[in-house]
Amino acid sequence: MPPEYASRGHFSMKSDVFSYGVIVLEIVCGKRNTEFSDPKQYLNLLGHAWRLWSEERALELLDEVLKERFTTAEALRCIQVGLLCVQQRPEDRADMSSVVLMLNGEKLLPNPKVPGFYTEGDVTPESDFSPANCFSVGLKPSTIPILELQKW
Repeated sequence: MPPEYASRGHFSMKSDVFSYGVIVLEIVCGKRNTEFSDPKQYLNLLGHAWRLWSEERALELLDEVLKERFTTAEALRCIQVGLLCVQQRPEDRADMSSVVLMLNGEKLLPNPKVPGFYTEGDVTPESDFSPANCFSVGLKPSTIPILELQKW
């Protein structure tokens, strides 16, 4: 689910591009986004892929089965295209016709920007997400569903 839909209910062609990018990254790493967690960094799949890319270690993302089937250039191209599709801002994402050209090597790839739902190092298991702290950063009690409050 793209960030603009999750936060504001906005849906567009760029939302589909975001979803496609998630699928590309899931295929490359051999894990579903919903099942992935990086216990050391507290990142989801997108954050983990971005961290490895920005540290020039993107090939560590590649599933073992795929390492023998693709060249380094092909693997990096898929990772880069996946990251270009999941950028935070819809206007930074390519359209699908450009994505196809990128995957075929017919278009130069720009450098990806920060993906959606990426938070750098601020979340730990010890983070305090109590209602009091949520309210102190500007959430109104009326914006949290009653069922969610009952869980706390």
